[in-house]
Amino acid sequence: MADWTSDKDDSDKFEWESDGEAEPSSAPAFGNLDAAGPSTLDSNGWANEEAPPTSLVEGYVLMGFPKEMVLKGIKEIGHSDANALLELLLTYKTLGEDAAVGNCSTSGCFPQSVEDDDDFDFENWDGDNDADGREPNPDSSGDEDFLREMSEKDDKIKSLVDMGFPEDEANMAITRCGVDAALTVLVDSVYASQAAGDCHYGNLSGYEVTGSCFDSLGVRKKARLMEDSKKKRKQYGGGAQGNRRPLDGNHEEPMPLPNPMVGFSLPNDRLRSVTRRLPQQAIGPPFFYYENVALAPKGVWATISRFLYDIEPEFVDSKHLCAAARKRGYIHNLPIENRFPVLPLPPKTIFEAFPHYEKWWPSWDPRRQFNCLQTSMSSAKLTERIQCALANSGNPPHRSVQKYVMDECRKWNLVWVGKNKVAHLEPHEVEYLLGFPRDHTRGVGKTERFKSLGNSFQVDTVAYHLSVLKDMFPNGVNVLSLFTGIGGGEVALHRLGIHMRTVVSVEIGEVNRRILRGWWDQTQTGTLIEIADVKSLTNDRIATFVRRFGGFDLVIGGSPCNNLAGSNRHHRDGLEGEQSALFYHYFRILDAVKSEMAAM
Repeated sequence: MADWTSDKDDSDKFEWESDGEAEPSSAPAFGNLDAAGPSTLDSNGWANEEAPPTSLVEGYVLMGFPKEMVLKGIKEIGHSDANALLELLLTYKTLGEDAAVGNCSTSGCFPQSVEDDDDFDFENWDGDNDADGREPNPDSSGDEDFLREMSEKDDKIKSLVDMGFPEDEANMAITRCGVDAALTVLVDSVYASQAAGDCHYGNLSGYEVTGSCFDSLGVRKKARLMEDSKKKRKQYGGGAQGNRRPLDGNHEEPMPLPNPMVGFSLPNDRLRSVTRRLPQQAIGPPFFYYENVALAPKGVWATISRFLYDIEPEFVDSKHLCAAARKRGYIHNLPIENRFPVLPLPPKTIFEAFPHYEKWWPSWDPRRQFNCLQTSMSSAKLTERIQCALANSGNPPHRSVQKYVMDECRKWNLVWVGKNKVAHLEPHEVEYLLGFPRDHTRGVGKTERFKSLGNSFQVDTVAYHLSVLKDMFPNGVNVLSLFTGIGGGEVALHRLGIHMRTVVSVEIGEVNRRILRGWWDQTQTGTLIEIADVKSLTNDRIATFVRRFGGFDLVIGGSPCNNLAGSNRHHRDGLEGEQSALFYHYFRILDAVKSEMAAM
């Protein structure tokens, strides 16, 4: 386990997060949870006491707004604030009349929150990158002051959902208490709503729960709910500083994630001092290094830790080392002292990486880093709609247009390539951000390049962790590479100047194997042995390899995250999912290697 000691007062603060990368919505989030039942609604769907005056609707119609648009606006924000309603109607006008009444054609300019993309994969969109997909602004207080995330709403909703609360109740709590409210306050708010239960439950018009409602429920129920609230608060780090729970492997509890997510150390970071004590069974050859998404379902990392000898994970967001976020957890038995970054140091902001984009970057786009790089890119229809919306808006655009554009830019990592013109990153730019050499994935289809890169390591982050091996193995290493992908671990070792005498690579993807083989043949002199299926690497084959090479110095890999990522709405089954269950083969193989080497 790692003991954290720090000169900073907030070094042991933790924030509960989940990997449910929520899709940003471009529509105002107004809703009436106390809507009247069917018997009280008129033909237009209005409650009798809420129907707007006919003269009011006709007045806006005389201004040139379609009646359907006016009714839609009133339903969303009411009609008590005439200025706000007029502003919303003008926004609808800017974005397109068809969209405002729900009849947007596929060729129209109105923004849609989600692209219909067959191979769209939210796995690597950290729309919550510590703060719900909004990018940080630069901070002038020094390297130790990490870039500030902007929005927290979806993160907190997902955190509450992972605690077991319904999503609608979580959303209502945030509406009542505000986005800036502490998670413990939101927990109390949800329980207060549940306690209020039969007395106007879900009424957003009254944010305070009256005492009479509690009284009507009875003292026993109120006491039970408040006790549950206290347990949740304690469990999830209530108070000014959260407390890390022991890694007991409990399937029912999530593992706390540090905030900021900086791992045990960062390059040139001398402010913190970490002492790590490895469990006895984890010590000894070989060194091993396992990676997966940090924001996994509750219980996943506790289970992974339990299988990997109860080692505490090192959670790192690569935004602290490069210009793109990538939240990952790493479990390894490597030393953590005397690490050093691979050179040259990667750029840490968008404009450092791609200065030519600054010319067209609008002042109202605050992004200075990219969100997590995805396995797919935005469509031409989306970028066309954005260009159309901006062209029909003012300068600067109306704030609702700005919000829509920024939501899409953050989700898809769009860059400004002209006036009102955005585009997705090109494959060679993604390679650069992830630390791969230019053209590493060239030679395969563009879609396959994005997919392979989106599922890869961030090389600079991994190289920083593996750097401790350089002085330990001056004559090179033998590597067992599981779920190799396009060779992020191998590229990291190569960039560190560590010779790979032998690499036994296990990778099922034919395209990935082709990419790795092409790079290996151009840069390496050692032996590459390729195996397609991890299931075919039996204990007997492992024993043969161990005897043949005298053991392995490093076992590295990251099993599929398909059933762990928040993007997988239908099959987020954790480690029991068809793909992510392959983690158990990583453990099986590692354990077999350790046993065979111990017997040598």
